[in-house]
Parts: sequence; C-alpha cells; structure tokens
Amino acid sequence: MPNYVCNGAMLKCSFGAAPATLMVLPAKMTMLCNQPMANIMDFAPMTNITTFGMCKSLANPTVAAATAANYGVLQQMPCIPATTAPWIPGKANVLVKNLPALTDDCKCMCMWAGIIEITNPGQ
Repeated sequence: MPNYVCNGAMLKCSFGAAPATLMVLPAKMTMLCNQPMANIMDFAPMTNITTFGMCKSLANPTVAAATAANYGVLQQMPCIPATTAPWIPGKANVLVKNLPALTDDCKCMCMWAGIIEITNPGQ
C-alpha cells in the first residue's frame, strides 16, 4: 500500500547524480507528520523539485553540447529539473487542496527523459 508524501520527501532521477528533496509550500492546509502534505501539482522545477546535482541525459541540450565538445565522451552538466506535467497517477479519492494526493508510487517525467521517483515519502 503506497504512503502519502509530504514536505521533505526524498526523490531520485534516472539521469541525476544525487538525490533531491521535495519542497511542498506551506500554503497546503493538510498536514502529515507536522509537514504540509503534497498533491500531484507539486512538480514545479526548483520550487517543488530541487536539483539532482549533475545530469547525464543526452536529451538535455547542455549535456549534449558539452559531450560533443568533449569529442563524444559523456560530460555531465548541472541539473536543472525540467518537469512540465503533474505527478502520475496520484490518489484520486484523497484530495489535498482539491487535487489528488501524492503517494510514493507516483512518478514525474523530466523534459530531458528522466523519470523522477519518490524514494522516501518524508513521513
């Protein structure tokens, strides 16, 4: 059974070098373990999803350019998450600020082909 996610949850990206933290803005009225509970719309880059250190996806233009300049040898570049769609699937029958709650089995896609997963729900 999936766990609900709150502020401080730990995230990983399939192309990131380090874990990141989910930041849920305190405007959320639902609390979980004295932290704001997350919903599927908590996907804003650098606001909700922080950096994963370095990126190694060739779909990322900065990585592709640096790799090309390095004669085709993969060159990692700083990660700036590029999430453009909500977390999926969410828990539709539990609402947080009128939107489905975020659970630790949800995933979010980065524009640069990374799959972001929740490794610790923050509870």
